[in-house]
Amino acid sequence: GHSLIIGSFGASAVLLYGTPDSPLAQPRNVFGGHLLCALVGCAMVGFVGANALALAAAVGLAIVAMYLTHTMHPPGGATALIAVHDRAGWLFMLWPVAVGAAILVVIAVFANNIVNHRRYPLHWW
Repeated sequence: GHSLIIGSFGASAVLLYGTPDSPLAQPRNVFGGHLLCALVGCAMVGFVGANALALAAAVGLAIVAMYLTHTMHPPGGATALIAVHDRAGWLFMLWPVAVGAAILVVIAVFANNIVNHRRYPLHWW
């Protein structure tokens, strides 16, 4: 029941295609940040439920988790928020998050490397 399109992917696209050399746009951060934040959001729904406090806590915990794992990707915070807001189940991490993030990165590899002065990614992990 989840669309492959979630709002946070729009912000990821800006980073991937607008600033591909940014550390925040590298595959580890895009994929890891979204997936980790989806995990935080789904855990919040599973253990606390979906309310205003859970929305705020999910974003805060997602930031801490990304910081600790060196996977900072600001749109990931929105992924955690979306997971709580939509009362997402555990499969949300797979569809749309993991699949969508992978598609974004694959397209970024092709789109950014077509341009002569760009090289993406700068590092995979």
